Amino acid sequence: MRRKSTDAFSWKAPAACSPAILSRVWSPAPTTTTSGSAEPAVNLLLFGPEARDADGRVRVSGQQLRHLRQVLGKGVGDTVRAGEIGGLMGCAGIVAIDKHSALLEPQLDTPPPPKLPLVLVLALPRPKMLRRTLRALAEFGVGEVHLVNSWKVEKSYWQTPVLAPATLREYCLQGLEQACDTVLPAIHLCPRFKPFAEDTLPGLLAGRRGLVAHPGDYPPCPRAPGGELLLAVGPEGGFTPYEVDMLSAPGCEAVSLGPRILRVENAVSALLARLF
Repeated sequence: MRRKSTDAFSWKAPAACSPAILSRVWSPAPTTTTSGSAEPAVNLLLFGPEARDADGRVRVSGQQLRHLRQVLGKGVGDTVRAGEIGGLMGCAGIVAIDKHSALLEPQLDTPPPPKLPLVLVLALPRPKMLRRTLRALAEFGVGEVHLVNSWKVEKSYWQTPVLAPATLREYCLQGLEQACDTVLPAIHLCPRFKPFAEDTLPGLLAGRRGLVAHPGDYPPCPRAPGGELLLAVGPEGGFTPYEVDMLSAPGCEAVSLGPRILRVENAVSALLARLF
């Protein structure tokens, strides 16, 4: 029988969950373009407030500069869609650009789109899937995520570098760039399941309808039910019966998408599309 570890993740706080701080300087991870160069897919150029100079202008370099020049083909006088992380969106005019950097003058007047009225509780996926899932959650507009432990979650998953704050931020920002949003989701790490279910979950359910997505003979997941929701999604294969009972005790309802067992990223996307 596999031994369950009770050791808390190294970032633990006094409570069962610890917030993953997403306030560091952004360094986006590359993806491959048709030209063969490594660039992130960008529909909105994002910059932090610290990037502004005394005149309110923003200087970009590195991958963002390469995207402007090589992917978008922009030059002096052109504009790009831009947004300040945590703030407004709009456009930015290119004041100067060369092979080293570009100087942008942002004109931001549009608020970011609203987040979904949802708290997502997600059993920690394997690292490769976590990267894709983080991007998808940011694209959908999920504003609060609790990554929790489960019997089926490998202990080594909690040691992955993907859980470093800068890396969590990196993949969430890629989702924001895709969906044209500026507000990062709040991500909490909860490496101990029982304290989360007993101490944290009841407070999260206050004023919310709680749903546990689980394969099996359960009522179908509702369609666009409205109101504030909490959605719990287990690892591939679902939570254990004990874990379903623990989540149900404070008021969560077990629901199903049918008999098929889906990969986590597909299950999350299908559930969010159905609920909202």
